[in-house]
Amino acid sequence: MVRVKAGTSTRRKHKKILKLAKGYWMTRRKQIKKATEAVLHAGAYAYAGRKLKKRDIRTLWIIRLNAALKERGYKYNQFINALKTKKIGIDRKILAQIVVEHPTVFDKVVEQVK
Repeated sequence: MVRVKAGTSTRRKHKKILKLAKGYWMTRRKQIKKATEAVLHAGAYAYAGRKLKKRDIRTLWIIRLNAALKERGYKYNQFINALKTKKIGIDRKILAQIVVEHPTVFDKVVEQVK
C-alpha cells in the first residue's frame, strides 16, 4: 500500500484555526493546540451569548415598561394582566418601542386598559 502524507490538508486545517484565532493574546494566536482550544471556547461562548442576548433584550423591554407605568401610577404585572384580560394583542417589544418613541400613544393604551 502506498504511504499518504497529510501535510497539505493538516496545514490547511491549521491555517483555518490560526485565522480564526487572529487577535488573540500571546500563544493563543500562534500555537495550534492553544489556538484550537481558544477557538472552540470562543465558539461555545458565542453560541451561549446569542441565547443570552434575547433574554437580556426582553428584560430591557420589561424594565422600560415598568418605569413608564410607575410614572403613570400603574404596576407592570397588573398592566400585563389587564392587557390579557381585555384581549389587547400588543407584545412587550412593541409596547417598549411605543414608550420610547411615542409616549402620548402609550398614554392612550394605558387609558384603554384601565
